[in-house]
Amino acid sequence: MSSGFLQAQGAAQGSRPVGGAVCKGLEQSSELSAGGGGGGPSGPFPKWAPMLRVLTSTLRFPRPWKPLETRGCSSNPGAAGREIQVCALAGPDQGIAEILMNRPSARNALGNVFVSQLLEALAELREDRQVRVLIFRSGVKGVFCAAAFPAPTIAAMDGFALGGGLELALACDLRVAASSAVMGLIETTRGLLPGAGGTQRLPRCLGVALAKELIFTGRRLSGAQAQALGLVNHAVAQNEEGNAAYHRARALAQEILPQAPIAVRLSKVAIDRGIEVDIASGMAIEGICYAQNIPTRDRLEGMAAFREKRLPRFVGE
Repeated sequence: MSSGFLQAQGAAQGSRPVGGAVCKGLEQSSELSAGGGGGGPSGPFPKWAPMLRVLTSTLRFPRPWKPLETRGCSSNPGAAGREIQVCALAGPDQGIAEILMNRPSARNALGNVFVSQLLEALAELREDRQVRVLIFRSGVKGVFCAAAFPAPTIAAMDGFALGGGLELALACDLRVAASSAVMGLIETTRGLLPGAGGTQRLPRCLGVALAKELIFTGRRLSGAQAQALGLVNHAVAQNEEGNAAYHRARALAQEILPQAPIAVRLSKVAIDRGIEVDIASGMAIEGICYAQNIPTRDRLEGMAAFREKRLPRFVGE
């Protein structure tokens, strides 16, 4: 994988937007009181300034919103030859978008065109506030081969996810695999080491000792074994069509879909940023994210729905 892709992927992680409204007041803030989760006396904390700047960029839309342009779906058959295809689902699944990876000639290997189109699709989707869940799936039967995104991301692994394929899946928030899927960071069996985040994301997922064992040995795991270790959230029996993981991923997306999108995205920010720092800093990040959610219409709607004993209608504002 090229260094350019890694740089672009890192840049995407550093700019997870949530919406202009939730950033109110954060840009001007350079101090954190004890009420923000720091636990110490109130007053200025200069050491939090870099964190606040990162979170500010994390919670902002980089450009004005524009609706999603679907590529490669039934509504746009002319783009069916693209290696990366984007679909926005409709009806009861509205709010779920899919990225279909379709490079059958190379079994979804990470070529220049593939990576370029993937980054282009992610940049476009990142600006669409209507997207609440993003599913990555393969258009090549038996092969899976995802990157940082503000809304929850789900990898549907119905076949092989080896080396870079598993590293892409590790970049997703959630992973669903067919029991018969095969995955592993096998780079050491080829004279290489994982170079697209595997050495960093796998230890954060499974712990250092187990990650070392899997990387040092280049071991391959089935979907069922991966679930037992905690590498995937769900493992399901494969069906005749070879897309059981996709259907389970879609069901999982439907569970997320009705929840307050800003609160979900801020929860993702708090978890992703908090896991990288000490517990005190993580609590501060949580406090910042919590404060940003307070003025949203969705929070008021949630409270009103609770009082009125009805289901909330969240709009992402």
